[in-house]
Amino acid sequence: MIKVEDLHFRYRKDQETINGVSFSVEKGSWISIVGHNGSGKSTLAKLLVGLVEAKSGTILIDGLAMNADNIDQIRTKVGIVFQNPDNQFVGATVRHDIAFGMENCQIPQPEMEEKVTYYADLVGMKDFLHKEPHLLSGGQKQRVAIAGALAANQDLLIFDESTSMLDPEGVVEISNLILKLNKELNKTIITITHDLDFALKSDYCLVLKEGQIILQGNPLEVFTQKEVLESSNLKIPFGLELYNRAAKDQKINKSKELLNSLWEFNLRT
Repeated sequence: MIKVEDLHFRYRKDQETINGVSFSVEKGSWISIVGHNGSGKSTLAKLLVGLVEAKSGTILIDGLAMNADNIDQIRTKVGIVFQNPDNQFVGATVRHDIAFGMENCQIPQPEMEEKVTYYADLVGMKDFLHKEPHLLSGGQKQRVAIAGALAANQDLLIFDESTSMLDPEGVVEISNLILKLNKELNKTIITITHDLDFALKSDYCLVLKEGQIILQGNPLEVFTQKEVLESSNLKIPFGLELYNRAAKDQKINKSKELLNSLWEFNLRT
């Protein structure tokens, strides 16, 4: 669905924020892009939705090149949920906010009402349709932002640090919702995060440092590169650290059942 080749970007005369990045994303997959603050991951998200323009390189989405001629069509395919959902609210109520994108597309009123109710129910916000957004919790606000993106019928959703401002309960809520969107609705997901516990749930992981990809692959394989991750100020998930230590212990290693139980615990946390 996405193919990025030799992408370069810089803000004015600064050092390149994105420096020769190449990767691809298959339809229906969940990709995590991780890195510490300043690694370029949020800039990459903006490039993928056309909010900023690359200096060089190519971005193809469903075969469409990211350029001025195709940007409107690309944005019907790609939605983004930002770190702070307050920055995305435009409606006086949850109902109006979810409907906003459909109103711009001139969706007929009966169809719009039906979709608003459906997607609000899907994200667990059906009982809040008449609420004002500022009265919602952080997790509820993110759910409304996600419902708005889903109502626009976009196949690819990018979550840019969408759990970083939430309490632990909100993180679990949004993580489970993203998993549901990916596995049950077959939405292609890109999560931008510095939280490796969150990234561990994805299918594939890219690690950015100073605008370059320094590691990529299955999260389990990537997160065994402890020294490389720590050099990028990224902390190994506790569950994975526990599993790795147990796997190196000769006595514990003999019990495959115990190791498998530790790994299952790791995936659930």
